[in-house]
Amino acid sequence: MKVSFHLVFAGQCEAAFRFYEKALGGKIETMLTYGASPMAREVSAERRDQVVHASMKVGHVVLAGADVAPEEYEKPQGFYILLNVDDSAEAERVFQALAKDGDVRMPLQKTFWSPAFGVLVDRFGTPWEISAAGA
Repeated sequence: MKVSFHLVFAGQCEAAFRFYEKALGGKIETMLTYGASPMAREVSAERRDQVVHASMKVGHVVLAGADVAPEEYEKPQGFYILLNVDDSAEAERVFQALAKDGDVRMPLQKTFWSPAFGVLVDRFGTPWEISAAGA
């Protein structure tokens, strides 16, 4: 069994995944639009350039994403994606990248469980916790 994350967006999936690819050092494997899918005729013309399925590998985890109709979109709540990194320098790099134009909830700082831990919601509305290994 494998656990992965599927993020939904209201028309920003491609931009978010391009952003995450750089910020997280991931590799986009799939970026399929509604217009290039068998569903092309079932969606409005203005949604055909939106993403029906995206996938990106980040380490050993697959991050999936899609755009949903505006009336179906719900702001993420009740969870954070916890990103464990090897050291404080990488935590700082990733935190700063994800925090750009986002909302920092807890600045990156030393805690009793991590030499660098911080909480933010990125500019696409995705909530993150960044934690460096070590105590």
